[in-house]
Amino acid sequence: MDPLEILRTRRSIREYADKEIAKDLLEKIVDAGRFAPTARNVQPWEFVVITQAPTLKKLAELAENGRFLDRAKACIAVFCADTKYYLEDGCAATCNIMLAAAALGIGSCWVAGDKKPYCADVAKLLNAPAGYKLVSLVSLGYPKSKDSFNIAQKRGLKELIHWEKF
Repeated sequence: MDPLEILRTRRSIREYADKEIAKDLLEKIVDAGRFAPTARNVQPWEFVVITQAPTLKKLAELAENGRFLDRAKACIAVFCADTKYYLEDGCAATCNIMLAAAALGIGSCWVAGDKKPYCADVAKLLNAPAGYKLVSLVSLGYPKSKDSFNIAQKRGLKELIHWEKF
């Protein structure tokens, strides 16, 4: 698929088909995350891939905006070492993960991390070492149907582009 088409058509998917995601596809998705831009090439990220239903259920209970995680077939928790640019680096990795999933026909949804009150509980559940911050939880699954998402209306380019000055 054309990369620009992936950017235009990727949407958050929260309803998933009952179809497992092959381990090699999950590895490809994480591999895309590690190729994200990173300040000073620090690469502070670590990725925890969760596929076990009981753990997905517990994550759904912890993350108030991620109640659908228990219906996902996998979740990637993006953690970063607490460096100066951990949030920027972790967000870039999260975007790469979601775009790679879309390229493979797998739906995803970014569940916020970092400043959420459940971060410490998620870190404990997933045995994250001290000094690592949860940047995101990315749910993954094949879309339940073509009606699983709506293409949101985006602001027109002419409404938001500015040349030389705001």
